[in-house]
Amino acid sequence: MRKRVASLVSNILNPFAVSLAAVLVLSFESTSRAADALRWSLILVAVGLLPVFSATVYLARTGRVDGVLVATRRQRTSIYLLSIACAAIGYAVLDYVEAPVMLRAAFAGGLSGAILFTIINLWWKISLHTAFTAVLATILVVLYGWIATAGVVAVLLLAWARLVLKHHSPAQVVAGALLAGLITVAVFNLFGLP
Repeated sequence: MRKRVASLVSNILNPFAVSLAAVLVLSFESTSRAADALRWSLILVAVGLLPVFSATVYLARTGRVDGVLVATRRQRTSIYLLSIACAAIGYAVLDYVEAPVMLRAAFAGGLSGAILFTIINLWWKISLHTAFTAVLATILVVLYGWIATAGVVAVLLLAWARLVLKHHSPAQVVAGALLAGLITVAVFNLFGLP
């Protein structure tokens, strides 16, 4: 039963789903009009999320990686490099179209995290699940204060799930969450965000 619950938590809070949630939160927080928020969401998904997701699905279907949620550390390198490219292009596009500062900060943080995690991945398998969930939790706390602590609970629950499933060590889940949260806070501060 524990493994079934852990698997469910891990699948629901996967990096792609959590990224989509972060895109929606940031887009709606960046503008007062729902139509603008939806437009920004579509742009963010198109330049940041969709290319990485599509490539990962393609690699999984052709047997080049072990699944959409790539478990083998060495198989992650090409996905990390694509993530770096998408974050850099996304940031350039957002800067060119003068997107709200919060959206540019998100892509700058994504680029910083992708570079750092790519380097770490050369030697060690850090937890992307906890990293992405920690980014969302950090964004929620920064934007809404400690009333958003449910996000922190989600990080803890996901860390438990990744450990139960034996996909990561305690150090890997803690490092993923802490580094991602610190990068988010640092980048938001650099951009003068709350």
